[in-house]
Amino acid sequence: MAAYQASSHVYLYAPFAFSCRAPCSAYCIIRVKPVFKNPMDLLDQLSRQEKAQFDIQFRHRINAARVAVKAQIPFFDRHFGAVASEWKADKSRVTFADLALSRQLTEALAADFKTDLILSEESSIEGEPISVDTEFSWLLDPIDGTNNFALGFSVCAISVALMYRGYPIYGFIYDHSSRSLIEGGYGYGLLIDQKKCQRSHLAEQAQRIIGMHYPMAPDVVAQYQSLLSRYRVRCLGSGTLTLLYVAMGPYCGIIDYGVKHWDIAAAYAICEAVGIDFRFIQQAPFPLKRFHTDAQSCAYYAGDAAFMAEVEALQ
Repeated sequence: MAAYQASSHVYLYAPFAFSCRAPCSAYCIIRVKPVFKNPMDLLDQLSRQEKAQFDIQFRHRINAARVAVKAQIPFFDRHFGAVASEWKADKSRVTFADLALSRQLTEALAADFKTDLILSEESSIEGEPISVDTEFSWLLDPIDGTNNFALGFSVCAISVALMYRGYPIYGFIYDHSSRSLIEGGYGYGLLIDQKKCQRSHLAEQAQRIIGMHYPMAPDVVAQYQSLLSRYRVRCLGSGTLTLLYVAMGPYCGIIDYGVKHWDIAAAYAICEAVGIDFRFIQQAPFPLKRFHTDAQSCAYYAGDAAFMAEVEALQ
């Protein structure tokens, strides 16, 4: 077992120190009104001097995280489909590469940002959740789509989200299937390999495709049955990439009852950047106040205006 300490928080990397909660098949619709229209509205509370300082810190973190993610891509590609795996207590797959990437990304970010809290799906946390109480923090999913990664299916990704006061404000996603680094956040838009891209140009060329995450409870399947006859439905095995493809334009929407906040944080920030509408079905996970690896799923739907209107009508 290896340990890494940044600031006052200790991160342990051990493949089998996990716990889980039994999934609940009953979902209720709770309309949660956000305090802020978007995460960056928090900046309205800052003075001009504080905003200028924020901009410097924000850009510094974006640049450093891009370097950190790029540095791990060769490792990711080298171990793709060629590494043994085990199973966590929650029956999700984990590999040596998940743990190594988590450690390496954490160390790279902590070297530059010693006061930032760095959280990962692969953190080993025992006892009480960690309070997310730093101005800037990071939420990592070192390999999203670990099943695909281990089995040699190319739909898998590295996901790194930068958060400000618990809100995802910028995301980096390495899409192994396209060998592209997609990034973006509020005020920056969408970038593919550091080239600005407008979502609308991609969406014009797309068929009406939506993403869904299976298995789903029978009552949830019944609720959305009418959509299945009108949309081409994809289940990719990567919550990060499915949501990312909504942000990029090939997909017009997504319904997902099975993801955790680390699965979607980076793509959530990119969706915010391009104006994708987002609704959490239960309590919204952001702003993230407390973190634990046994967190419950955060069911949600997101997409363009036409898709969202259809889904809203089924709630």
